[in-house]
Amino acid sequence: MIDLRFLRENPEAVRASQRARGEDPALVDALLEADAARRSAVATADSLRAEHKAMGKVIGKASKEERPALLAAATDMSAKVKEAELAQNAADADLDAAHRALSNVIQDGAPAGGEDDYVVLETVGTPKEFDFEPKDHLELGESLRLIDMERGAKVSGSRFYFLTGFGAMLQLGLLQLAAQKAVANGFTMMIPPVLVRPEIMAGTGFLGQHSAEIYHLEEDDLYLVGTSEVPLAGYHSDEILDLSAGPKRYAGWSSCFRREAGSYGKDTRGIIRVHQFDKVEMFVYTTPEQADAEHQRLLAWEREMLAAIEVPYRVIDVAAGDLGSSAARKFDCEAWVPTQQAYRELTSTSNCTTFQARRLSIRYRDENGKAQVAATLNGTLATTRWIVAILENHQQADGSVRVPEALVPFVGTEVLTP
Repeated sequence: MIDLRFLRENPEAVRASQRARGEDPALVDALLEADAARRSAVATADSLRAEHKAMGKVIGKASKEERPALLAAATDMSAKVKEAELAQNAADADLDAAHRALSNVIQDGAPAGGEDDYVVLETVGTPKEFDFEPKDHLELGESLRLIDMERGAKVSGSRFYFLTGFGAMLQLGLLQLAAQKAVANGFTMMIPPVLVRPEIMAGTGFLGQHSAEIYHLEEDDLYLVGTSEVPLAGYHSDEILDLSAGPKRYAGWSSCFRREAGSYGKDTRGIIRVHQFDKVEMFVYTTPEQADAEHQRLLAWEREMLAAIEVPYRVIDVAAGDLGSSAARKFDCEAWVPTQQAYRELTSTSNCTTFQARRLSIRYRDENGKAQVAATLNGTLATTRWIVAILENHQQADGSVRVPEALVPFVGTEVLTP
């Protein structure tokens, strides 16, 4: 949730953010009205409670003759207090609903528009010119016995797969390399639960625009996570953190699950868009003042991993309409996929400012000892989709694939051969 004080002082900035996202600016006015109504309800309830308390003191000092009338008045006042408290509770609920309906305020500099309105910040490496007809990742994966989509569909349905042999080793190698890099940079490795409670899923902002993509176990009222960002965000919910020594950094290794609702007909071939994948996700708690610098650090660590797998990529500044409700700014790294002649997302890093922490009640103490709302950030360090870029960019004329040097110790071979 956004800062209500910022909203009151800068309503037009929040409206501009909504317009940049392609979302309804009228939600800003609805929240302002709910905020004013709630503050009025609180003031009324507080005033009546104070009056009722004062009446109690008068009754205690009243004479026997005065007391019956005062008691009757106190009873009447008690009913008014209860009515005011009910009104306050209703105003609280209305404010919470209006507050949760509003997306985070985008940062200055974030491009306006939708999915196609990103800005390319940098392009790294040059796509390889093949002197043969390159195969796509699925053809390579099947010929090298790395990927089995047919049996994945037989066992679990469409968009499921088996990683077999060196395919499994390649994924494990990617994740292990990511884990080692994370630990070397001060992250605490975590293997979190992949089922979370509704309040944790809602707290991270995934039950709004993205709710259709989430698997829900109705009998248990638990959600399968689409990223370990969710349990890592919930890890310190309702806590006051000690950030005096710097940011708290966690790296979560988990399986992730997405329904891919609305993606009918998109990327149905291979493992680009699937229902289950594995990922190492960076997650950081810090102060709002340090968040922008931390965002750049997360991006730099993602770039180190992309350099390690030796693929051409570009960095884009994601447009406001494609940020997701929690993010104020997001940078994606997209690797070149030769057979598609296009760049495809491999990493994403978001600065969520205080949006998630406010929902999850995560605070820290400032230099004066006062509790303040923390900032949260996240970023991908490796995921199953990276196999696509590795196979296609490092394929050779004889159908083999060269394993990037950084992954050789984990995979156990320098070349994957048919």
